[in-house]
Amino acid sequence: MRSFFGRFKFLGIVLLLLSAVIIYLFYNALKPKKLLPVYSPAMVNSELVPEEIQHIRKYHTIADFSLTNQNGKTITEAYYRDKIYIADFFFTTCPTICPIMTKNMAEIQAQIMDDPDILLLSHTVTPQIDSVAQLKKYALEKGVNDAKWNLVTGDKKVIYELARKSYLAVKTDGDGGPFDMIHTENFILVDKEKRIRGFYDGTKKDAIEELLEDLALLKASYLE
Repeated sequence: MRSFFGRFKFLGIVLLLLSAVIIYLFYNALKPKKLLPVYSPAMVNSELVPEEIQHIRKYHTIADFSLTNQNGKTITEAYYRDKIYIADFFFTTCPTICPIMTKNMAEIQAQIMDDPDILLLSHTVTPQIDSVAQLKKYALEKGVNDAKWNLVTGDKKVIYELARKSYLAVKTDGDGGPFDMIHTENFILVDKEKRIRGFYDGTKKDAIEELLEDLALLKASYLE
């Protein structure tokens, strides 16, 4: 009698486990797939967007640019053509959030080192201080891989216009003098079509983890 009930007990456990697996598979099949938004000026806090483009609801892309990297090489939008990339704004003498952001960007670099489709782009917001030589020194100190990560300098007005009108990342256009500078913690995820797909706090570990998850999702979308 005991062996009879023992067999039914075993069968019950098997059926219970099988039911759990089926429920899990159904849940994953029915769970809505996360889709990354395509950001336009109208979707972003109006403080971060110049008034003249706040009405734009679609077709917003990063503008063409020409800047100089840590090796003295001219970097244009063509370098990032058909690439996914992560952009940010920093300066080498920043004592507060920039060291944390650079450390986190370096960790992202380690994650994407073997992926030819993903690159990094950091713009200095103090180009009057961050010369090519200064950027190269900083790059060597922070473990920047030249093949994956460009630190760029150039005309201040050009950089600030990119930050405000293209990346929708800052509250000022930085035209108040040499020491008027943007200071943003944003990491911006840009797709192969030069569209913004996400904003992340570059000083927070959980935001970096979210960025990496979204990066994998964006990468996978090009394989479908």
